[in-house]
Amino acid sequence: MVPVWSPWAHSWNRAGELMSLLPGPAVPVGVDVQVESLDSISEVDMDFTMTLYLRHYWKDERLSFPSTTNKSMTFDGRLVKKIWVPDVFFVHSKRSFIHDTTTDNIMLRVYPDGHVLYSLRVTVTAACNMDFSRFPLDSQTCTLELESYAYTDEDLMLYWKSGDNSLSTDDRISLSQFLIQKFHTSSRLAFYSSTGWYNRLYINFTLRRHIFFFLLQTYFPATLMVMLSWVSFWIDRRAVPARVSLGITTVLTMSTIITGVNASMPRVSYIKAVDIYLWVSFVFVFLSVLEYAAVNYLTTVKDGKERKLREKAREQSLPCTCGLSHGRTMMLDGTYSEADSNSLAGYTRAPMATEEPPEKQERMVVHLSLDNESTGTKKKGLRGFRIIQNTHAIDTYSRMIFPGAYIFFNLIYWSVYC
Repeated sequence: MVPVWSPWAHSWNRAGELMSLLPGPAVPVGVDVQVESLDSISEVDMDFTMTLYLRHYWKDERLSFPSTTNKSMTFDGRLVKKIWVPDVFFVHSKRSFIHDTTTDNIMLRVYPDGHVLYSLRVTVTAACNMDFSRFPLDSQTCTLELESYAYTDEDLMLYWKSGDNSLSTDDRISLSQFLIQKFHTSSRLAFYSSTGWYNRLYINFTLRRHIFFFLLQTYFPATLMVMLSWVSFWIDRRAVPARVSLGITTVLTMSTIITGVNASMPRVSYIKAVDIYLWVSFVFVFLSVLEYAAVNYLTTVKDGKERKLREKAREQSLPCTCGLSHGRTMMLDGTYSEADSNSLAGYTRAPMATEEPPEKQERMVVHLSLDNESTGTKKKGLRGFRIIQNTHAIDTYSRMIFPGAYIFFNLIYWSVYC
């Protein structure tokens, strides 16, 4: 075959007859694609990498030849440089190359009637406009666009050779983070103000993200940190180091989780679904720290007031004569029982020095506090603030309010985004 075609190709190349498009009506060029692999999807760069077989079909009567067997003739990439081929390129591509191992992956097949099949194996990295407002519960639709670079629709008409059947995929294609839902084709005209209208072909594919990875790496740790912050509600309010260290640990851990998620994402100017969950969880953790700050403050204020009241009551207390003469005091010997001492409500006891021998039992003087009226007034005034100043009640209510509010948030979040 080479001796027959070599002189023709040489004369065509010298004359330049086959390296240009013939004048006249638009040349129809059919296209079909076989996707070999979908190599990667990058959220940070917002692009995808795909390897495919790109095939072109057209008719060039200048390449027709007589044949008794009606068999086609196949050539490698060396003949491509000597004849006219469609100048298809990938719109919005960042990088692309034709594989060259072990030789250029280009095939040219010519039929006796002049029909031509031009196939090449290409890897292309193209931009994909992604919407992360529902990340990681999102679906993304990416598009690979093909178009003639030089020839408008008046010179070259690109079309899908077999409609939707022009696109075929390998059943073994899979991605670690995405489920490939469907591939489909479309076409339309693209307009450039300086050059005109061009036929553009689209390869569309829809990807749905696997959520399980993010459940393990993001959602479960964040939920556990929120639940861990609730443990402080069951710790004694006087255990300041325990509750403070627990609150700070959960806050810092939530900050680390948020930073790790954002490091693998592009810097978008809108809120993502994962941001809502993480920041609400962070607020719950932070509120648990503020809850203990309020408890500790109210406890300190209450203890200070009670200390002042005890000091004031001690200063205003007087000895009780209890109907006895002014020159005598009420004495109890050391043989009183605990029940007797408890029954002396409102009395204060003080040891009384006597001149009696040491072996005699200790005697005590009983004083009656005259501050009963002021104490009753204090209790009546504080009754309205019982919930606020009773720090145990704050922790008790927090044990119910925090989990209930977080469960309610989760119900709304997963019902909206799932």
